[in-house]
Amino acid sequence: MIPALDEAARIAEAVGSVIGPGIDVIVVDGGSRDDTVRIAREAGARVLVGERGRARQLRLGGEQSQGEGILFLHADTRLAPGWSEPVRRALADPACAGGAFRFRLSAAGLRARLIEWGVAARVALLRLPYGDQAIFVRRTVLERGGGVPIVPMMEDLDLVRAIKREGRLVILDLPATTSARRYATRGTLRTILEHGVALGAWMLDLDRTRIARWIGR
Repeated sequence: MIPALDEAARIAEAVGSVIGPGIDVIVVDGGSRDDTVRIAREAGARVLVGERGRARQLRLGGEQSQGEGILFLHADTRLAPGWSEPVRRALADPACAGGAFRFRLSAAGLRARLIEWGVAARVALLRLPYGDQAIFVRRTVLERGGGVPIVPMMEDLDLVRAIKREGRLVILDLPATTSARRYATRGTLRTILEHGVALGAWMLDLDRTRIARWIGR
């Protein structure tokens, strides 16, 4: 399930990285002004149009999906070939409530590798993967939690917390490769600081609207 807004340049690759036999690929568009909807349909996705806002788009896609396992993929993230079988194996274990993939940036160079190392350290210490690691969840777990929470931001961490309440969270050793565009446009240090502030505020249960305002979202 892929939320999208003005992602015409990337949506075909995102859909293409996950489409396959038995995979119901849903793109939930939040009101794109470009060709995102047309391109997503031509790439083979089922397209829904909903309210703008990632959390609302994720919830709609989750509600309209048909599988027993639901995977949430950012429009600028790609999964490697063969990704679906490890997910199926993980969810075949009744103790597993959901999981995510290993974070990888599309950029080359030492800076990108250091960012990846930092993400791996966060996941190892806190067991808190972000949405750009392609979170997947068992349908029953999502339904018991009331679906994806409608919040201004950080719905991915709320989803991870719900998964951990229900069972084991699995981190697959397969990459979810995400565009480095945010680091390029906002700056590496600024982006890292924003992520740190947002994570700390989420852990302290501060107001999400205030967090979003702090970091300019």
